[in-house]
Amino acid sequence: MYLTKEKKAEIFKTHGKSETNTGSAEGQIALFTFRINHLTQHLQKNKKDFNTEKALVKMVGKRRSLLDYLIKTDINRYRAIISELGLRK
Repeated sequence: MYLTKEKKAEIFKTHGKSETNTGSAEGQIALFTFRINHLTQHLQKNKKDFNTEKALVKMVGKRRSLLDYLIKTDINRYRAIISELGLRK
């Protein structure tokens, strides 16, 4: 499996507030970004995997809604997570 328990804990530790705080917006955005990158690589190899493509589009939408939430609540947190992950609008 591409996402082990240790890798998930590491993502939440570096981008979230702690390993156990899986509800922070920054941690969730980082996790979605990791999964989106993995699915993008998968779709480059398997162009006709339409179920994965649909899941990828849903994940991008969820990440976008979390980023919109951060813009509304705390613009500094939004700018920090964008710069950490290298995302752009």
